[in-house]
Amino acid sequence: MSKRKPSFVTLVKAALPDLHPTERRLAEFILNFPGELASYTATELAGLAHVSNSTVTRFIKKLGYRSFEEARQHVRDNREDGAALLRVEGQEPTYPDNALQRHLNQAVKNIEYASQHLSIEELDQVAQTMLSARKVWIIGFRSSHAFASYLNWQILQAVENTTLLPRAGETLAESIASISPEDCVIFFGLKRRTSDLDNLLSQVISRGAKNLYITDESAATNNNVTWHMVCRTAAPGPLFNHVTVLSLCHFLATRVIELSGPAGRSRLTSIETLHELLDELQ
Repeated sequence: MSKRKPSFVTLVKAALPDLHPTERRLAEFILNFPGELASYTATELAGLAHVSNSTVTRFIKKLGYRSFEEARQHVRDNREDGAALLRVEGQEPTYPDNALQRHLNQAVKNIEYASQHLSIEELDQVAQTMLSARKVWIIGFRSSHAFASYLNWQILQAVENTTLLPRAGETLAESIASISPEDCVIFFGLKRRTSDLDNLLSQVISRGAKNLYITDESAATNNNVTWHMVCRTAAPGPLFNHVTVLSLCHFLATRVIELSGPAGRSRLTSIETLHELLDELQ
């Protein structure tokens, strides 16, 4: 496996101790809002940082880039990877009351995309597979873990044998070894994805279980999984908008309960009875 290239911010920070004072001033200016480098020409950046064009050129070469354009492309790539720092804008919105509308409008667009590209037939196939599986495994890291946890908690009302991964303090090999062809795996791969995610997904697929891979639009189509569902996460600010992911989880859990039949209703009844007996809820 090839070694991953350090991020633009990492390269700048590593170079700081050896920079000339004017180059250091430029570096510190860039580190305030590194994502904006992608928007400036070398001349514009020099003017904003109050340094010469030649200082910008020397600085870029000290970072290991062959040209300013190569550095800008690296920043663009880092932004696409999802680094929040590189998605922060340099100035506050001129009309802050407009910011909420921009976020909501984008959320609506994301949901509209889902309505056009997600299939209720496929979702029902996943729900039926979860209900008939020996065990349902739900896997998610970083921000994906929150959605994995939500989905696990909701389907637990109708599906008795579920496992959420990763669990605190555990390595994954013991759990992956337990996945069988009679199981169903829900695997979340939202960015920013962990570096070993592709390898882990390959190991999960090799166990033979039917699997649903839930990603954002940045992930390549995976033809090795049973189902691959894409949720757009575009947002106007530094963070991704996960409203479609949550909507997908909500609908999938709803269909699991609706399709669970008498066995599901019996389990729901038992749960509600125990809530009352244990006086757990208000």
